[in-house]
Amino acid sequence: MPAIHLGRRLLAVVLALFVAMAVLPVDDASAHTRKLRKRIINVANNQAGDPYVYGANGPDAFDCSGYAQFVFKRVGLQLPRTSDAQYDATRHIRKSNIRRGDMVFFHSGGDVYHVSIYAGNGYVWHAPSTGSVVHKSKIWTTSWYAGRVRH
Repeated sequence: MPAIHLGRRLLAVVLALFVAMAVLPVDDASAHTRKLRKRIINVANNQAGDPYVYGANGPDAFDCSGYAQFVFKRVGLQLPRTSDAQYDATRHIRKSNIRRGDMVFFHSGGDVYHVSIYAGNGYVWHAPSTGSVVHKSKIWTTSWYAGRVRH
């Protein structure tokens, strides 16, 4: 078989793999990933009841992005400080691919205004606002993006 035909076949296979990787769901079935997701949710849960304080990043009070940064730092993952910078630092995923331990970024007109940690079954852990505490809530809007912290 001439070399030109082999080169074309190889190129076709590589292109097919590239297209398949772009449209298939993100695989997170590894034991390491499952353990990491469980640790993220455990740390998030352990902060339940801590008060919301604007600009606080723990360990006993939080704002939304300080809470997310604190939780991920406790499991060895680094995030920037603000919710919009955290959104920029994550891998953006489809809502249908969200898993426990991923991040939920609430937005208005495309601008991120709040961040939380996906707890599963349509719930998030978050530090919502002044006068409130860290707690788990049902996602209250369809205006959100999903992000996955790189590890």
